[in-house]
Amino acid sequence: MSAYDPENIFAKILRGQMPCHKIHEDEHTLAFMDIMPRADGHCLVIPKSPVRNILDADDATLERLMPMVARISRAAKAAFDADGVTVQQFNEQAGGQVVFHMHVHVLPRVAGVSLRPHTGEMADQAVLAKHAARIKAALDSK
Repeated sequence: MSAYDPENIFAKILRGQMPCHKIHEDEHTLAFMDIMPRADGHCLVIPKSPVRNILDADDATLERLMPMVARISRAAKAAFDADGVTVQQFNEQAGGQVVFHMHVHVLPRVAGVSLRPHTGEMADQAVLAKHAARIKAALDSK
């Protein structure tokens, strides 16, 4: 396994060097919209600690991350009136990981609607901003 690269895109987002459509932030985690969503409301939850993936995450990082994943999942499901939620987390290139800062995908799902293909095309920023606002409102209403 390679070392953590502090120049990965999520590290840059955490340092404020790259923008994101933020949903929620606390001392240990950040939740924001995926810029190439495979479903409406597709968002990411990341630890603020420099962790490549679950293979090098310590228990404290996971203990802080997973409750936020659950909170964001509930809010995303409510915000998009979804029937369920897909939660994904990939580790190393062979496991499908593309950005090497630990992150958890949260995808609201509607029965019978397939995920969109990953095309590499970025979504409309105004739409992402609206989706972030919907999830944030659902999170804040709880």
